[in-house]
Amino acid sequence: MKASIAVLPGDGIGPEVISESIKVLEAIGNRFNHDFEIESGRVGGNAIDDYGTPLPQETIDTCKDSDAILFGAVGGPKWDDPNADVRPEDGILAIRKSLGLFANLRPVKVYPALINSSPLKPEFLEGVDMMVLRELTGGLYFGKPKKRWNTSRGRRGVDTLKYTESEIERILRVGFELAMERRKKLTSVDKQNVLESSRLWREIAIEVGKDYPEVELDHVLVDNAAMQLIRNPSDFDVIVSENTFGDILTDEASVLSGSMGMLPSASLSSLPGKSGRRTKVSLYEPIHGSAPDIAGKGIANPIGCILSTAMMLRLSFGMNDEADAIEKSVDAALAEGYRTADIASDGGSEVNTSTMGNVISGSI
Repeated sequence: MKASIAVLPGDGIGPEVISESIKVLEAIGNRFNHDFEIESGRVGGNAIDDYGTPLPQETIDTCKDSDAILFGAVGGPKWDDPNADVRPEDGILAIRKSLGLFANLRPVKVYPALINSSPLKPEFLEGVDMMVLRELTGGLYFGKPKKRWNTSRGRRGVDTLKYTESEIERILRVGFELAMERRKKLTSVDKQNVLESSRLWREIAIEVGKDYPEVELDHVLVDNAAMQLIRNPSDFDVIVSENTFGDILTDEASVLSGSMGMLPSASLSSLPGKSGRRTKVSLYEPIHGSAPDIAGKGIANPIGCILSTAMMLRLSFGMNDEADAIEKSVDAALAEGYRTADIASDGGSEVNTSTMGNVISGSI
């Protein structure tokens, strides 16, 4: 089978972890007789330096001509000027918006081999296996007006948290569909005691829930959700939230797994159909950022990116056996004690980024 993949390494540790995912793709191609056609593109700060924009037109064209996108990370101190006209993050936001990638799936799983790598006590972590669903193209990150200005009384800034009924309904339906495939429990996160957008969110959640009587629907305020993620993480099955809440909660949830470097994600315009293969382009990326403080040191954890590659094979190409093979190789590497620096607190064998990629790809 042939599959075209747009690979956008980006900045910081993005190119380092992407390199290990390419090794894994090559191993999968050899074992399962697939031909992955990889086309690289520029995005983020490095694209600003060379093209004056974080998302050059040729990168946009590459993405639209591909079956899926594998993304690294963007950003870094070099481009952190708050007065800059363009920022590296504008590139990934533009991709999400232009391709309609409104549903961000972030699985959070605690590996038995890493149960001592989390700062939480092991008894809080047993049985943790959840899916956090984040709305990705609405809310504060995209709402208008969005600006800064000077007044006679000082500087001001505004961001607009705005959602339409259709935007809320479509992400909630994805949440219910995911819950139907899992433990049939959906936790809808909002801040309805303060925000009008959250009152609308909860109202629509109740309405949509009537179409899914088998799913237990809970409503949790975002501040309580943040607390319960630490106190009772195993109680969650599928969590669905608006853009900003989801961004914050998934970073918090990464602590459960031992490191943000462990978590993959998928950004979709819809769930796959019954055939398993998607007809629209989706994007896959680790949830960690560009981590400029460790870039170039060879110590970044590539597992989040490698697991994102597994999600790509499963959700974009219907390659379930191939995705299983990657996940089993990750399990085996961790069980054998291989650790990058971020998850080495339990005394495992610390290895660099490349070695971890070699171990995982070598056992596929």
